[in-house]
Amino acid sequence: MTSTGYFVTVIAEGLAPVYDVSALCGQPSYWARGVRALGRETHNGVNVQRCWATTLDKNKLLSKIINLITISSSIFWMSLFRIRQGDIVIAVTNPPLLPYLTAIACRLKGARFALLVHDVYPEIFTRLGILKAQSVPVRLMDRASRWLYSESNRIIVIGRDMRNLIIDKLASRHDRVVIATNWGDTEAIFPQPRSESRLLDTLKLSEHFVAQFCGNIGRTHGIEDLVNAAEALASDSSFHFLLMGWGAKKRWAIDQKQARRLENLTILDPLPREELCDGLNACDIAIISFSSGMSGISVPSRMYNVLAAGRPLLAVCDFDSELAAVVREEEIGWVIPPGRPDLIVEALHEAKADPDRLRVMGERARKAAETKYTSSHIIEVYKSLLEGLEAE
Repeated sequence: MTSTGYFVTVIAEGLAPVYDVSALCGQPSYWARGVRALGRETHNGVNVQRCWATTLDKNKLLSKIINLITISSSIFWMSLFRIRQGDIVIAVTNPPLLPYLTAIACRLKGARFALLVHDVYPEIFTRLGILKAQSVPVRLMDRASRWLYSESNRIIVIGRDMRNLIIDKLASRHDRVVIATNWGDTEAIFPQPRSESRLLDTLKLSEHFVAQFCGNIGRTHGIEDLVNAAEALASDSSFHFLLMGWGAKKRWAIDQKQARRLENLTILDPLPREELCDGLNACDIAIISFSSGMSGISVPSRMYNVLAAGRPLLAVCDFDSELAAVVREEEIGWVIPPGRPDLIVEALHEAKADPDRLRVMGERARKAAETKYTSSHIIEVYKSLLEGLEAE
């Protein structure tokens, strides 16, 4: 239902009409943690095998590490019995240990291995300042990642910036790196008149110009810029900032709202999926904000649902990122460099002053979602990728 699991589920089910698809996964460990799903079942044409693992509280570091180790080891053990010679196996990069064990299993069983990259290591640690670039752990992770890429028959990336980053690590066969973006749910999420938003009505924000950030409020996201922009606009009651989501920086945002007495900032928990359409339409402009240096590291899947909702975008990100490229080529908003909340304020004033321009941007956003970023478009990319692997 969330994050990587959601996208892999749709990919598996989209391939099931053409291929014999099996999935190895764990028990629910996020929103439905504690619920026990069937150990084995066939769901929408996919043969599902759920492997045993701990499902401790992921918000506690030690518990999260234990979860990652147990699920990776359990899936590896099961893969030794389930993978057959000639199979094509797609593995994701989260948890970090899983793709290495899967690559080993594929080597042992004579299967072809495709790596779906959502997280790029060790760069994510160095760019966040968690580890130094020349430290021993970083050098070891870099060697390991290069080995993993060399073992992959295909490397699937979700953005052009990510492709460039990984190609720099490859000695040869750059054609193995294939772009298959994430997508928006254009059936469940669609443009709705702002005046019909239940959420805006509940929050009593119908008369405000609302800038919304919806999704993971994590370490890679430039929430500081949004809070600083909210503070700069605190004296203008016509503007309001709406943050909805979860993540490592959410507590900081709540504390800053209280400390700075930001009445123009509302922070909510993430919305249930059935309320997401109304929630994404509860704004005049959507904001996706990253810290500096995240190009190639993080491609925001939320971008595609914003497009599906037909909302213009204010992207705070590196200029060479996938997010910036989409906003520019589709002409659906503004691109602001991280660390410049003054430019966010300037862009919001510009957006508020020209509602017709916002409307046209929103129409372009929805058109891009329908013509480029639907699950059916991306499933075709995967089918082509698998056909290529079968022919080798």
